[in-house]
Amino acid sequence: MFIDRERELAMLEERYSSKQAEMFVLYGRRRVGKTELLRAFCQGKRHVFFVADLGSEALLLTAFSRTIGEYLLGPGVPLAFSTWDAAFEYLADAAQTERLVVVLDEFGYLAQANPAFPSILQRLWDTRLKDTRIFLVLCGSYVSLMEREVLAYRAPLYGRRTGQYLLMPLDFPEATLFFPGYSPDDLVTTYAVLGGTPAYLRQFDDRCPLLENIRDRILTPQTYLYDEPRFLLLQEVREPRSYFAILEAMARGNTRPNEIAQAAGLGGGATAMPYLKMLMELRLVERRVPATTRHPHKSRKGLYRLSDPFFRFWFRFVYPHRSALEEGRIAQVLEQHIAPRLDEFTADVFEEICRRHTWRLELPFIPERVGAWWSARGEVDVVAISDEARAVLVGECKWSAKPVGTNIFDELRRKAQLLQREGFWERVYYALFSRAGFTKALQETVVQEEVILISPQDLSAL
Repeated sequence: MFIDRERELAMLEERYSSKQAEMFVLYGRRRVGKTELLRAFCQGKRHVFFVADLGSEALLLTAFSRTIGEYLLGPGVPLAFSTWDAAFEYLADAAQTERLVVVLDEFGYLAQANPAFPSILQRLWDTRLKDTRIFLVLCGSYVSLMEREVLAYRAPLYGRRTGQYLLMPLDFPEATLFFPGYSPDDLVTTYAVLGGTPAYLRQFDDRCPLLENIRDRILTPQTYLYDEPRFLLLQEVREPRSYFAILEAMARGNTRPNEIAQAAGLGGGATAMPYLKMLMELRLVERRVPATTRHPHKSRKGLYRLSDPFFRFWFRFVYPHRSALEEGRIAQVLEQHIAPRLDEFTADVFEEICRRHTWRLELPFIPERVGAWWSARGEVDVVAISDEARAVLVGECKWSAKPVGTNIFDELRRKAQLLQREGFWERVYYALFSRAGFTKALQETVVQEEVILISPQDLSAL
Protein backbone atom coordinates (compact mmCIF):
# COMPACT_ATOMS: atom_id res chain seq x y z
CA MET A 1 0.00 0.00 0.00
CA PHE A 2 1.58 3.25 -1.19
CA ILE A 3 -0.11 6.33 0.28
CA ASP A 4 0.56 9.99 -0.44
CA ARG A 5 4.07 11.25 -1.37
CA GLU A 6 2.54 12.96 -4.43
CA ARG A 7 4.82 15.97 -3.97
CA GLU A 8 7.93 13.78 -3.85
CA LEU A 9 6.83 11.77 -6.89
CA ALA A 10 6.17 14.98 -8.84
CA MET A 11 9.65 16.24 -7.91
CA LEU A 12 11.25 13.01 -9.22
CA GLU A 13 9.15 13.09 -12.38
CA GLU A 14 10.25 16.66 -13.08
CA ARG A 15 13.89 15.61 -12.80
CA TYR A 16 13.25 12.56 -14.95
CA SER A 17 11.83 14.70 -17.75
CA SER A 18 15.03 16.75 -18.05
CA LYS A 19 17.28 16.14 -21.04
CA GLN A 20 20.45 15.80 -19.00
CA ALA A 21 22.13 13.21 -16.80
CA GLU A 22 20.85 13.37 -13.25
CA MET A 23 22.43 12.33 -9.96
CA PHE A 24 19.72 12.59 -7.32
CA VAL A 25 20.35 11.95 -3.62
CA LEU A 26 17.42 10.66 -1.56
CA TYR A 27 18.06 10.05 2.11
CA GLY A 28 16.23 9.72 5.40
CA ARG A 29 15.99 7.49 8.43
CA ARG A 30 14.98 3.85 8.17
CA ARG A 31 11.36 2.80 7.58
CA VAL A 32 10.38 6.24 6.34
CA GLY A 33 9.40 4.95 2.89
CA LYS A 34 12.36 5.73 0.63
CA THR A 35 12.39 2.36 -1.14
CA GLU A 36 8.60 2.37 -1.64
CA LEU A 37 8.77 5.88 -3.08
CA LEU A 38 11.49 4.90 -5.53
CA ARG A 39 9.73 1.69 -6.57
CA ALA A 40 6.57 3.68 -7.27
CA PHE A 41 8.62 6.17 -9.28
CA CYS A 42 10.30 3.41 -11.31
CA GLN A 43 7.04 1.78 -12.39
CA GLY A 44 6.69 1.88 -16.15
CA LYS A 45 10.24 3.20 -16.62
CA ARG A 46 13.36 1.49 -17.90
CA HIS A 47 15.35 0.98 -14.74
CA VAL A 48 17.85 -0.99 -12.64
CA PHE A 49 17.00 -1.21 -8.95
CA PHE A 50 19.84 -2.42 -6.75
CA VAL A 51 19.55 -2.78 -2.97
CA ALA A 52 22.94 -3.16 -1.27
CA ASP A 53 23.39 -5.03 1.99
CA LEU A 54 26.05 -5.81 4.56
CA GLY A 55 28.57 -7.80 2.56
CA SER A 56 32.03 -7.66 1.08
CA GLU A 57 32.78 -5.50 -1.93
CA ALA A 58 33.20 -8.61 -4.10
CA LEU A 59 29.76 -9.93 -3.12
CA LEU A 60 28.16 -6.52 -3.70
CA LEU A 61 29.72 -6.23 -7.16
CA THR A 62 28.52 -9.74 -8.04
CA ALA A 63 25.00 -8.91 -6.87
CA PHE A 64 25.07 -5.60 -8.76
CA SER A 65 26.16 -7.38 -11.94
CA ARG A 66 23.37 -9.93 -11.58
CA THR A 67 20.79 -7.17 -10.98
CA ILE A 68 21.87 -5.29 -14.12
CA GLY A 69 21.46 -8.45 -16.17
CA GLU A 70 18.01 -9.23 -14.78
CA TYR A 71 16.64 -5.74 -15.35
CA LEU A 72 18.18 -4.99 -18.76
CA LEU A 73 18.50 -8.42 -20.38
CA GLY A 74 15.85 -10.48 -18.61
CA PRO A 75 15.60 -13.03 -15.78
CA GLY A 76 18.31 -15.67 -15.78
CA VAL A 77 20.62 -13.79 -18.16
CA PRO A 78 23.99 -13.69 -16.37
CA LEU A 79 26.30 -10.73 -16.29
CA ALA A 80 29.59 -10.61 -14.42
CA PHE A 81 31.71 -7.49 -14.11
CA SER A 82 35.16 -7.65 -12.57
CA THR A 83 35.23 -3.96 -11.57
CA TRP A 84 32.86 -1.12 -10.77
CA ASP A 85 34.26 0.68 -13.80
CA ALA A 86 33.13 -2.12 -16.08
CA ALA A 87 29.64 -2.20 -14.54
CA PHE A 88 29.08 1.54 -14.92
CA GLU A 89 30.59 1.57 -18.41
CA TYR A 90 27.91 -0.96 -19.34
CA LEU A 91 25.21 1.26 -17.80
CA ALA A 92 26.60 4.32 -19.58
CA ASP A 93 26.29 2.52 -22.92
CA ALA A 94 22.73 1.47 -22.03
CA ALA A 95 21.83 5.10 -21.24
CA GLN A 96 23.54 6.69 -24.24
CA THR A 97 20.37 7.52 -26.17
CA GLU A 98 17.54 6.40 -23.92
CA ARG A 99 16.64 7.38 -20.35
CA LEU A 100 17.71 4.78 -17.77
CA VAL A 101 16.97 5.01 -14.06
CA VAL A 102 19.62 3.39 -11.86
CA VAL A 103 18.83 3.21 -8.15
CA LEU A 104 21.59 2.42 -5.66
CA ASP A 105 19.56 1.79 -2.51
CA GLU A 106 21.36 1.57 0.85
CA PHE A 107 24.27 3.47 -0.65
CA GLY A 108 25.90 3.56 2.79
CA TYR A 109 26.63 -0.17 2.61
CA LEU A 110 28.57 0.37 -0.63
CA ALA A 111 30.61 3.12 1.00
CA GLN A 112 31.28 0.92 4.02
CA ALA A 113 32.38 -2.05 1.90
CA ASN A 114 34.80 0.19 0.01
CA PRO A 115 35.43 3.68 1.43
CA ALA A 116 36.78 4.67 -1.98
CA PHE A 117 33.46 3.91 -3.70
CA PRO A 118 32.25 7.58 -3.66
CA SER A 119 35.56 8.59 -5.30
CA ILE A 120 35.19 5.85 -7.90
CA LEU A 121 31.67 7.00 -8.67
CA GLN A 122 32.84 10.62 -8.88
CA ARG A 123 35.48 9.70 -11.46
CA LEU A 124 33.01 7.64 -13.49
CA TRP A 125 30.47 10.45 -13.40
CA ASP A 126 33.01 13.02 -14.60
CA THR A 127 34.47 10.88 -17.36
CA ARG A 128 31.48 8.92 -18.62
CA LEU A 129 28.07 9.15 -16.94
CA LYS A 130 27.44 12.90 -17.04
CA ASP A 131 27.29 12.79 -20.86
CA THR A 132 24.57 10.11 -20.97
CA ARG A 133 20.83 10.06 -20.22
CA ILE A 134 21.23 8.19 -16.95
CA PHE A 135 19.06 9.06 -13.96
CA LEU A 136 21.21 7.90 -11.05
CA VAL A 137 19.61 7.81 -7.59
CA LEU A 138 21.78 7.41 -4.50
CA CYS A 139 19.53 6.40 -1.62
CA GLY A 140 20.65 5.94 1.97
CA SER A 141 19.38 5.46 5.51
CA TYR A 142 22.51 6.57 7.31
CA VAL A 143 21.65 10.25 7.32
CA SER A 144 24.96 11.44 8.76
CA LEU A 145 26.93 9.26 6.32
CA MET A 146 24.97 10.56 3.33
CA GLU A 147 25.53 14.13 4.44
CA ARG A 148 29.23 13.49 5.06
CA GLU A 149 30.11 11.29 2.07
CA VAL A 150 27.78 12.71 -0.58
CA LEU A 151 26.49 16.17 0.31
CA ALA A 152 29.34 17.75 2.29
CA TYR A 153 31.68 20.28 0.70
CA ARG A 154 34.71 18.00 1.10
CA ALA A 155 32.90 14.87 -0.13
CA PRO A 156 34.14 13.35 -3.42
CA LEU A 157 30.66 13.66 -4.95
CA TYR A 158 30.19 17.29 -3.94
CA GLY A 159 29.06 19.35 -6.92
CA ARG A 160 28.00 16.32 -8.95
CA ARG A 161 24.52 15.85 -7.58
CA THR A 162 21.75 17.60 -9.50
CA GLY A 163 19.26 17.38 -6.64
CA GLN A 164 18.74 16.02 -3.16
CA TYR A 165 15.84 15.42 -0.80
CA LEU A 166 15.62 14.47 2.86
CA LEU A 167 12.53 12.27 3.14
CA MET A 168 10.76 12.85 6.43
CA PRO A 169 7.99 10.87 8.14
CA LEU A 170 4.48 11.71 7.00
CA ASP A 171 2.81 14.68 8.61
CA PHE A 172 -0.45 14.18 10.50
CA PRO A 173 -2.87 14.89 7.60
CA GLU A 174 -1.07 12.41 5.33
CA ALA A 175 -0.88 9.76 8.08
CA THR A 176 -4.67 9.90 8.58
CA LEU A 177 -5.13 8.51 5.06
CA PHE A 178 -4.13 5.09 6.43
CA PHE A 179 -7.18 5.02 8.72
CA PRO A 180 -10.37 6.22 7.00
CA GLY A 181 -12.46 4.31 9.55
CA TYR A 182 -11.16 6.13 12.64
CA SER A 183 -12.74 9.12 14.37
CA PRO A 184 -10.82 12.43 14.59
CA ASP A 185 -9.93 11.64 18.22
CA ASP A 186 -8.61 8.20 17.33
CA LEU A 187 -6.62 9.64 14.44
CA VAL A 188 -4.77 12.02 16.74
CA THR A 189 -4.12 9.30 19.32
CA THR A 190 -2.95 6.86 16.65
CA TYR A 191 -0.49 9.45 15.38
CA ALA A 192 0.68 10.03 18.95
CA VAL A 193 1.41 6.30 19.21
CA LEU A 194 2.85 5.54 15.75
CA GLY A 195 3.98 8.88 14.34
CA GLY A 196 4.28 9.28 10.58
CA THR A 197 6.53 6.37 9.63
CA PRO A 198 4.66 4.46 6.88
CA ALA A 199 6.05 1.05 7.90
CA TYR A 200 4.57 1.53 11.38
CA LEU A 201 1.25 2.95 10.18
CA ARG A 202 0.68 -0.14 8.03
CA GLN A 203 0.64 -2.33 11.11
CA PHE A 204 -2.63 -0.93 12.50
CA ASP A 205 -6.08 -1.90 11.21
CA ASP A 206 -8.79 0.76 11.50
CA ARG A 207 -11.43 -1.97 11.64
CA CYS A 208 -10.13 -2.72 15.14
CA PRO A 209 -10.42 -0.42 18.18
CA LEU A 210 -7.27 1.58 18.90
CA LEU A 211 -6.48 -0.12 22.22
CA GLU A 212 -6.91 -3.50 20.53
CA ASN A 213 -4.36 -2.48 17.90
CA ILE A 214 -1.93 -1.41 20.62
CA ARG A 215 -2.43 -4.72 22.42
CA ASP A 216 -2.14 -7.00 19.39
CA ARG A 217 0.40 -5.12 17.27
CA ILE A 218 2.74 -3.45 19.77
CA LEU A 219 2.51 -5.17 23.14
CA THR A 220 2.45 -8.75 21.84
CA PRO A 221 5.92 -10.34 21.64
CA GLN A 222 7.05 -11.56 18.21
CA THR A 223 5.02 -8.89 16.40
CA TYR A 224 6.78 -6.42 14.10
CA LEU A 225 6.43 -3.34 16.31
CA TYR A 226 7.18 -5.09 19.61
CA ASP A 227 10.96 -5.08 19.08
CA GLU A 228 11.32 -2.55 16.24
CA PRO A 229 13.09 0.26 18.18
CA ARG A 230 15.48 -2.22 19.77
CA PHE A 231 16.40 -3.79 16.42
CA LEU A 232 16.87 -0.42 14.76
CA LEU A 233 19.12 0.93 17.51
CA LEU A 234 21.22 -2.25 17.56
CA GLN A 235 21.88 -1.66 13.85
CA GLU A 236 22.80 1.98 14.27
CA VAL A 237 24.72 2.51 17.52
CA ARG A 238 27.40 1.15 19.77
CA GLU A 239 26.83 0.93 23.51
CA PRO A 240 23.08 0.31 23.06
CA ARG A 241 22.58 0.02 26.82
CA SER A 242 23.46 3.70 27.34
CA TYR A 243 21.25 4.80 24.45
CA PHE A 244 18.34 2.79 25.80
CA ALA A 245 18.75 4.38 29.23
CA ILE A 246 18.84 7.88 27.72
CA LEU A 247 15.80 7.30 25.54
CA GLU A 248 13.82 5.88 28.44
CA ALA A 249 14.77 8.92 30.56
CA MET A 250 13.61 11.24 27.79
CA ALA A 251 10.37 9.32 27.27
CA ARG A 252 9.59 9.99 30.94
CA GLY A 253 9.79 13.73 30.39
CA ASN A 254 13.42 14.64 31.12
CA THR A 255 14.52 17.30 28.64
CA ARG A 256 17.76 18.89 29.92
CA PRO A 257 21.13 17.13 29.54
CA ASN A 258 21.75 17.01 33.30
CA GLU A 259 18.27 15.63 33.98
CA ILE A 260 18.61 13.06 31.20
CA ALA A 261 22.08 11.91 32.31
CA GLN A 262 21.07 11.58 35.97
CA ALA A 263 17.84 9.72 35.16
CA ALA A 264 19.83 7.39 32.88
CA GLY A 265 22.51 6.80 35.52
CA LEU A 266 25.28 8.34 33.41
CA GLY A 267 26.48 11.11 35.70
CA GLY A 268 26.49 14.71 34.44
CA GLY A 269 25.09 16.37 31.33
CA ALA A 270 28.43 16.37 29.51
CA THR A 271 28.38 12.57 29.56
CA ALA A 272 25.04 12.49 27.77
CA MET A 273 25.93 14.94 24.99
CA PRO A 274 27.72 12.49 22.61
CA TYR A 275 24.72 10.16 22.83
CA LEU A 276 22.26 13.00 22.24
CA LYS A 277 24.27 14.18 19.26
CA MET A 278 24.17 10.71 17.70
CA LEU A 279 20.43 10.41 18.34
CA MET A 280 19.92 13.76 16.62
CA GLU A 281 21.89 12.51 13.61
CA LEU A 282 19.52 9.52 13.52
CA ARG A 283 16.57 11.99 13.55
CA LEU A 284 15.20 10.38 16.72
CA VAL A 285 15.92 13.33 19.03
CA GLU A 286 15.72 17.07 18.43
CA ARG A 287 16.89 20.15 20.31
CA ARG A 288 14.33 22.89 20.74
CA VAL A 289 14.58 26.49 21.85
CA PRO A 290 11.82 29.06 22.46
CA ALA A 291 10.34 30.39 19.21
CA THR A 292 11.41 33.90 20.18
CA THR A 293 15.08 32.86 19.90
CA ARG A 294 16.75 34.35 16.82
CA HIS A 295 20.04 32.44 17.17
CA PRO A 296 19.10 28.90 18.32
CA HIS A 297 22.66 27.52 18.34
CA LYS A 298 23.68 30.15 20.89
CA SER A 299 20.72 29.67 23.21
CA ARG A 300 21.15 28.12 26.64
CA LYS A 301 17.44 27.32 26.82
CA GLY A 302 17.68 24.30 24.54
CA LEU A 303 15.58 21.29 25.51
CA TYR A 304 15.98 17.80 24.09
CA ARG A 305 12.99 15.67 23.23
CA LEU A 306 12.19 12.49 21.35
CA SER A 307 11.04 13.62 17.92
CA ASP A 308 9.70 10.23 16.85
CA PRO A 309 6.32 9.52 18.49
CA PHE A 310 6.60 5.75 18.23
CA PHE A 311 10.01 5.65 19.91
CA ARG A 312 8.59 7.90 22.61
CA PHE A 313 5.63 5.51 23.10
CA TRP A 314 7.83 2.42 23.04
CA PHE A 315 10.34 3.73 25.58
CA ARG A 316 7.54 5.08 27.77
CA PHE A 317 5.28 2.02 27.84
CA VAL A 318 6.90 -1.04 26.23
CA TYR A 319 10.56 -1.06 27.19
CA PRO A 320 10.00 -0.62 30.97
CA HIS A 321 7.45 -3.48 30.99
CA ARG A 322 9.13 -6.00 28.70
CA SER A 323 9.48 -8.61 31.43
CA ALA A 324 5.76 -8.48 32.20
CA LEU A 325 4.90 -8.59 28.50
CA GLU A 326 7.18 -11.58 27.93
CA GLU A 327 5.34 -13.34 30.76
CA GLY A 328 2.05 -12.79 28.97
CA ARG A 329 0.72 -10.01 31.17
CA ILE A 330 -0.26 -7.94 28.16
CA ALA A 331 -3.78 -7.06 29.32
CA GLN A 332 -2.51 -5.83 32.71
CA VAL A 333 0.14 -3.59 31.12
CA LEU A 334 -2.46 -2.13 28.77
CA GLU A 335 -5.11 -1.59 31.45
CA GLN A 336 -2.87 -0.40 34.29
CA HIS A 337 -0.09 1.53 32.55
CA ILE A 338 -1.24 2.62 29.10
CA ALA A 339 -5.01 3.18 28.98
CA PRO A 340 -5.12 5.51 32.04
CA ARG A 341 -2.21 7.63 30.70
CA LEU A 342 -2.95 7.62 26.98
CA ASP A 343 -4.73 10.99 26.94
CA GLU A 344 -1.90 12.64 28.87
CA PHE A 345 0.61 11.05 26.50
CA THR A 346 -1.37 12.20 23.45
CA ALA A 347 -1.59 15.80 24.66
CA ASP A 348 2.11 16.49 23.97
CA VAL A 349 1.89 15.13 20.42
CA PHE A 350 -1.36 17.05 19.89
CA GLU A 351 0.59 20.24 20.58
CA GLU A 352 3.17 19.27 17.96
CA ILE A 353 0.43 18.51 15.42
CA CYS A 354 -1.01 21.97 16.10
CA ARG A 355 2.36 23.65 15.63
CA ARG A 356 2.85 21.97 12.27
CA HIS A 357 -0.69 22.88 11.26
CA THR A 358 0.13 26.51 11.97
CA TRP A 359 2.43 26.57 8.94
CA ARG A 360 -0.61 25.74 6.80
CA LEU A 361 -2.90 28.43 8.23
CA GLU A 362 -3.89 31.37 6.05
CA LEU A 363 -2.41 34.06 8.30
CA PRO A 364 -2.10 37.77 7.55
CA PHE A 365 1.67 37.25 7.66
CA ILE A 366 4.21 34.60 6.66
CA PRO A 367 5.84 33.07 9.77
CA GLU A 368 9.60 32.95 9.96
CA ARG A 369 9.56 30.68 13.01
CA VAL A 370 6.92 28.40 14.52
CA GLY A 371 7.38 26.67 17.84
CA ALA A 372 6.58 27.02 21.52
CA TRP A 373 7.71 29.55 24.09
CA TRP A 374 8.74 29.06 27.69
CA SER A 375 10.44 31.01 30.41
CA ALA A 376 10.31 31.32 34.19
CA ARG A 377 7.20 33.46 33.72
CA GLY A 378 5.10 31.02 31.69
CA GLU A 379 4.60 28.90 28.59
CA VAL A 380 2.74 29.20 25.29
CA ASP A 381 1.98 26.05 23.28
CA VAL A 382 2.07 27.59 19.80
CA VAL A 383 3.98 30.69 18.69
CA ALA A 384 4.37 31.84 15.08
CA ILE A 385 6.57 34.88 14.55
CA SER A 386 7.39 37.27 11.74
CA ASP A 387 9.96 39.83 12.79
CA GLU A 388 9.76 41.42 9.37
CA ALA A 389 5.99 41.96 9.60
CA ARG A 390 6.19 42.62 13.35
CA ALA A 391 3.41 40.09 13.86
CA VAL A 392 2.94 37.12 16.14
CA LEU A 393 0.35 34.40 16.59
CA VAL A 394 -0.05 32.74 19.98
CA GLY A 395 -2.02 29.56 20.48
CA GLU A 396 -3.26 27.27 23.23
CA CYS A 397 -3.81 23.52 22.74
CA LYS A 398 -6.29 21.58 24.89
CA TRP A 399 -6.55 17.80 24.58
CA SER A 400 -9.42 17.63 27.06
CA ALA A 401 -12.96 16.28 27.13
CA LYS A 402 -14.22 19.75 28.10
CA PRO A 403 -14.92 22.41 25.45
CA VAL A 404 -12.60 25.39 25.54
CA GLY A 405 -14.22 28.46 27.06
CA THR A 406 -13.56 32.16 27.46
CA ASN A 407 -11.38 31.52 30.51
CA ILE A 408 -8.80 29.77 28.31
CA PHE A 409 -8.84 32.67 25.87
CA ASP A 410 -8.39 35.18 28.69
CA GLU A 411 -5.42 33.21 29.99
CA LEU A 412 -3.91 33.09 26.51
CA ARG A 413 -4.11 36.86 26.22
CA ARG A 414 -2.36 37.17 29.57
CA LYS A 415 0.44 34.89 28.34
CA ALA A 416 0.72 36.95 25.15
CA GLN A 417 1.49 40.01 27.27
CA LEU A 418 4.34 38.09 28.95
CA LEU A 419 5.62 37.01 25.56
CA GLN A 420 5.64 40.61 24.35
CA ARG A 421 8.45 41.37 26.79
CA GLU A 422 10.83 39.37 24.58
CA GLY A 423 10.09 41.22 21.36
CA PHE A 424 8.09 43.99 19.79
CA TRP A 425 5.18 42.88 17.62
CA GLU A 426 2.62 45.40 16.53
CA ARG A 427 0.00 42.81 15.65
CA VAL A 428 -1.00 39.86 17.83
CA TYR A 429 -3.25 37.08 16.60
CA TYR A 430 -4.71 34.17 18.55
CA ALA A 431 -5.46 30.51 17.87
CA LEU A 432 -7.23 27.96 20.05
CA PHE A 433 -6.91 24.25 19.32
CA SER A 434 -9.44 22.03 21.08
CA ARG A 435 -10.22 18.34 21.13
CA ALA A 436 -13.79 18.89 22.37
CA GLY A 437 -14.79 22.06 20.56
CA PHE A 438 -15.63 25.45 22.00
CA THR A 439 -18.30 26.88 24.27
CA LYS A 440 -21.02 29.07 22.80
CA ALA A 441 -19.77 31.99 24.90
CA LEU A 442 -16.31 31.72 23.40
CA GLN A 443 -17.66 31.46 19.85
CA GLU A 444 -19.63 34.65 20.41
CA THR A 445 -16.57 36.38 21.88
CA VAL A 446 -14.21 35.56 19.04
CA VAL A 447 -16.49 37.21 16.51
CA GLN A 448 -15.14 40.49 17.86
CA GLU A 449 -11.53 39.27 18.10
CA GLU A 450 -8.97 37.98 15.62
CA VAL A 451 -9.07 34.40 16.87
CA ILE A 452 -8.80 31.14 14.91
CA LEU A 453 -10.66 28.14 16.34
CA ILE A 454 -9.35 24.74 15.26
CA SER A 455 -10.69 21.23 15.93
CA PRO A 456 -9.16 17.79 15.20
CA GLN A 457 -11.25 17.62 12.02
CA ASP A 458 -9.51 20.77 10.78
CA LEU A 459 -6.07 19.35 11.59
CA SER A 460 -6.52 16.33 9.33
CA ALA A 461 -7.57 18.36 6.28
CA LEU A 462 -4.99 18.19 3.49
